[in-house]
Amino acid sequence: MTGVYMSIFKKNANESAYVGGKKHWADVLKNSASGDLLIWRMPEEDFNTNSTLIVMPGEEAIFVKGGKVEQVFENGTYQLSTDNYPFISRLRTAFTGGISTFNCVVFFVRKADSRELRWGTESPIQVRDKVWGVRTDVRARAVYKVRIENPAKFLEKMVGNNTDWEFQEDLDYYFAGEFQGRIKSAVSKFLNALEQELIGIDAYMDELSEKIQPYIGEALSDYGLKCVKFTLAALDVDNTKYDQIDKSQVELITRQRGYQGDRAGLDILGSDWNKVQGVGILKDIANNNSGGSAATVGAGLGMGIGAASAFGAIAQQTFAPTAPLPAAPQPAAAPPAAAQPEQDPVEVLAKLKKMLDAGLIEQSEYDAKKAEILSKM
Repeated sequence: MTGVYMSIFKKNANESAYVGGKKHWADVLKNSASGDLLIWRMPEEDFNTNSTLIVMPGEEAIFVKGGKVEQVFENGTYQLSTDNYPFISRLRTAFTGGISTFNCVVFFVRKADSRELRWGTESPIQVRDKVWGVRTDVRARAVYKVRIENPAKFLEKMVGNNTDWEFQEDLDYYFAGEFQGRIKSAVSKFLNALEQELIGIDAYMDELSEKIQPYIGEALSDYGLKCVKFTLAALDVDNTKYDQIDKSQVELITRQRGYQGDRAGLDILGSDWNKVQGVGILKDIANNNSGGSAATVGAGLGMGIGAASAFGAIAQQTFAPTAPLPAAPQPAAAPPAAAQPEQDPVEVLAKLKKMLDAGLIEQSEYDAKKAEILSKM
């Protein structure tokens, strides 16, 4: 930086020297720097004790002597005199040419909001998805704005760290390293506390930004700064494990659709899922006429006696030839002994239709059995 825009921490060679036979002191103190300067240091360091200080809105003037803040002035116009401001007496130097002067460094600090500062994770954040129970990596990008809330504290911190903070680029560069870990920690705490799955986390960007901002504010307050805005620009979730989950779900859905036929078969037997294996056995029997009776095969495969009997009865009712309707009894004959109840053809046809819909029998088998039953009616 050249001319009046000299470094804020470099000593002014003219502060107490005569140049061209004239003392270099200032009668008016005001910020004459360009608008992109965050902090501006006046090149002069000797001032008339009756000089005028002008502080524009949105800035403060800070008088520093020997690394110590002597006085802070907010916006307004001030007549600097020992009567009005006793601290000047401590800074006063010898009379020169009948003029009483004092020596110090004057900084003008702009309190307006900074431009947007960019932030991003240098390394991934490890987060555990509570919905799926998997650990994954998340990267985040954000922008934020700061305001110098306490210029004196800010200046003391920066002067103490010997940090060059003239331009907003300096602010951006400094915070890029200083607050990288703090912001990352805040994001990690929030994400690991989420009850929702991380896929679709973009829906919570505003909420996340609001929750993180106080964490950033705590970190900045040590520097006399305030976070006035923090906005997440992106959250990039590693989808590798979620792709595996999606693949498993597709396979599961495929298997479930394959079981739909078995479920329809259960409607015939009842809703007892313990009998689901029997549905598969009936299907095998329907496709293998030489397989023997359902009861025999069921027992041979280790089925329970009750389940084997149930499936045997259904198989016998369905595949055994339909008995002809009995002839009308002779009036003079004695009542016949108790016989098995007749099968209702409609009921048998309904069962056959359910088994066809469930895929337990072929269409040709259904048609043949249907024709047989109808021929008996």
